Amino acid sequence: MPRELVAGNGKILVNIDRHLQIRDIYYPFVGQQNHVQGHANRVGIWSDGQFSWLSSESWSIHNDYHKDSLVTCCTAENKQMGLRLVFEDGVHQRENIFIRRIKVTNTTPHEKKIRLFFHQDLNIYETEVGDTAYFAPDSKSIVHYKKNRYFLFNALFVNNSISQYTTGIKRFQSAEGTWKDAEDGSLHINPIAQGSVDSTFAVEHTVGGEQTVEAFYWMTIGRNREEVDSLNDYVQEIGPSLTIDKILIYWRRWANKSHLPQTDLSDEILSLYKRSLLVVRTQTNENGYIMAANDSDIQQYNRDHYSYMWPRDGALVAAAIAKSGYQGMVKNFYRRCSDVLTKEGYLHHKYNPDGSIGSSWHPNVGKNGKEQLPIQEDETALVLWAFWEHYQETGDIEFAQSLYRSLVRPGARFLLGFMDDELDLPSPSYDLWEERRGIFSFTCAGVYGGLMAAHNFALLFGEDDRAARYKTGAERVKKGIETHLYDEDAGRFLRGIYLDEETREVKKDFTIESSIYGLFAFGVFSPDDPRICSTMEAIERELYIKTDVGGVARYFNDYYFQQTHEVERVPGNPWIICTLWLAKWKIYTAKSLSELQEHKHYLDWVANHAFTSGVLPEQLHPFTGDPLSVAPLTWSHATFADVVVDYIKAYERLQ
Repeated sequence: MPRELVAGNGKILVNIDRHLQIRDIYYPFVGQQNHVQGHANRVGIWSDGQFSWLSSESWSIHNDYHKDSLVTCCTAENKQMGLRLVFEDGVHQRENIFIRRIKVTNTTPHEKKIRLFFHQDLNIYETEVGDTAYFAPDSKSIVHYKKNRYFLFNALFVNNSISQYTTGIKRFQSAEGTWKDAEDGSLHINPIAQGSVDSTFAVEHTVGGEQTVEAFYWMTIGRNREEVDSLNDYVQEIGPSLTIDKILIYWRRWANKSHLPQTDLSDEILSLYKRSLLVVRTQTNENGYIMAANDSDIQQYNRDHYSYMWPRDGALVAAAIAKSGYQGMVKNFYRRCSDVLTKEGYLHHKYNPDGSIGSSWHPNVGKNGKEQLPIQEDETALVLWAFWEHYQETGDIEFAQSLYRSLVRPGARFLLGFMDDELDLPSPSYDLWEERRGIFSFTCAGVYGGLMAAHNFALLFGEDDRAARYKTGAERVKKGIETHLYDEDAGRFLRGIYLDEETREVKKDFTIESSIYGLFAFGVFSPDDPRICSTMEAIERELYIKTDVGGVARYFNDYYFQQTHEVERVPGNPWIICTLWLAKWKIYTAKSLSELQEHKHYLDWVANHAFTSGVLPEQLHPFTGDPLSVAPLTWSHATFADVVVDYIKAYERLQ
């Protein structure tokens, strides 16, 4: 189930599904140590002898956020029970606190005794083995812990604290969990349980007819009991209502710190632009690692996840965020890339949020039995490209100088050396989709962009000889692209070529591929170069989805989450980023304001396929428009922000 709502602060991340159930709690890193593992942490209501979980079909739920904030604003209504609930959830911008305000309205004319039940289902350190859950009478709270991870849960209903509680065994032998005990409206008290455990507690209050009152639920996280107790005291001293108000104000001011020039973009587009920046913020660790996605349900498909930093994805996200005026948020990304760069000057496939190398399916041995680097070269190259983009936005020469020797020079040295001398192209590596090994237009464009970035940095720091070498290398790659990756008969650029390293035979890959947009995006060619125009027109013609959903596929006959083999009509599922890449080219090449305005429909298309909360998935079902794979995808949100800024700049230019 996609995560329709996310809240975080760079140290913790809480994901919530469409039933307002917490599904993921990440700590101490965004993307590492998921202490829930996708299990539903239920919310239930008892009134007038009736009980219902919010996941029941009797509830009508609308999910959203407060405008320009990371505090949610969701409505759940059950007409049969005569109840309406408004949920406001947020993570404190500084402390490890998740807090939920629930405005409870009795929509009937007579008073009701109402109990709110909260269920906690944790897998601390990502395993059910050896957890403890207990009731702490001193703080009147429930605590779950294992080793150095503590989670304290507490609640108030008006001024009433926890009235019922229990702990117990879950998913072991015949035990379903303590949530089953709540369904008769009362809990059988059990103060402590160990092993594979969960907990449930209730708060209650009598609510008058057509009256609205407030309840609160909060979680504090720390390394020991003292830390979670201290944060629990903090919430109670300030007051949970004021705490969540302060969180709402902080994130609203954060989202509006950069002024947007006046354009013809709709409020809906601008709202999604700010929502995208906020979502990217939740997926970015304080230490700099930018996570691709943290929707743990993807594990159901391949027993792995997206909670890694791919340096390429991170570079494109960081460049877009800096372009949007939030350079400080991504500054540490470049420091971390410098830290993990190998002594040879390249970056690995992907990384965990603590800097360790992530899982990989790229082999160290080729089909010929010879050793090969298990890398995607664009991941190294695009970090250099993005770093120069960052410098252009900030002018922070001291920061650039601090990483020039440790990041730029060794990275550029690797790019210069990892070349096929006969083809004047980078040596074979894996493509950006991690599916095939060869020499690809996107990778070559990234290498060009990386070497030109190194050239610019070298000039900035007075190293003219190095600058000349880097520029010569970039020009060599451009020449190789023109010679080997453009096909005169096809009248467009190729996805790539495959080199038989024994026979030196070259095989062309004519598959139409959306990522070829990189040839103009990273500065190899002008967007209005006739060869780029013919290529992008072919992408629009052959990869646009010919259903009511629309959008652009990654490439022709894309197999990932493939929904149909009717590939002439549906060459693949529509991807948010691929559709926006086409929009980027259209915006870059617009010659008049009226022509530019014609291309707003791409931004509208993205907005129309976001959740009501503004969260964007990776891809869509080509017939229903439903989200596929993960949500939110950080890359989708960053690319939307990037293209909105492109539109604003084009609007100013063409006015």
